[in-house]
Amino acid sequence: MPKKFLRRLSPNPDKLKEHKHLQFLGDTLHLPHLWHLNRRNVAAAFAIGLFCMWIPIPFQSIIAAMLAVFFRANLPLSVTLVFVTNPITMPPMLYFAYELGAAIVGHPPAGFNFELSLEWLQHGFLLIWKPFLLGISLMAVLSSLLGYYGIHWLWRLHILQHLKERRARKNKQNKQ
Repeated sequence: MPKKFLRRLSPNPDKLKEHKHLQFLGDTLHLPHLWHLNRRNVAAAFAIGLFCMWIPIPFQSIIAAMLAVFFRANLPLSVTLVFVTNPITMPPMLYFAYELGAAIVGHPPAGFNFELSLEWLQHGFLLIWKPFLLGISLMAVLSSLLGYYGIHWLWRLHILQHLKERRARKNKQNKQ
């Protein structure tokens, strides 16, 4: 993966370390492995971020940040990838996860009337919670695995392409 591209997108670690709202973390933000851009850290960050984006609660980024610290992954990437889900993308993703879980469990198709109310959450959600959680869990694990191994594969392809270009340049210089 191109490190220059990822560095341009990630925030400046020094500015984050000095941010007044992040001072409660103490020296945790000073750990170098949270800011490195190597294959292991980036792949772990993708796995964490893509897993946490399926968690249907607010503040998924806090969970992603804690997991990034625990698993020694790149912190900015872990948190940024959570924002694939937003108020526009979340409803179709969660509906797809429910449909996937319902198909696996053998639950009848979605014949429920959804309404955003406390009453529906108390009664309607009881009818769909098993296939919903199964679908979300499967999608979280699948996304995480695809992200982790996909980054390893893309990183390896990038390195092989770089080596191929270097050999071509070297052969061209030797012929001159």
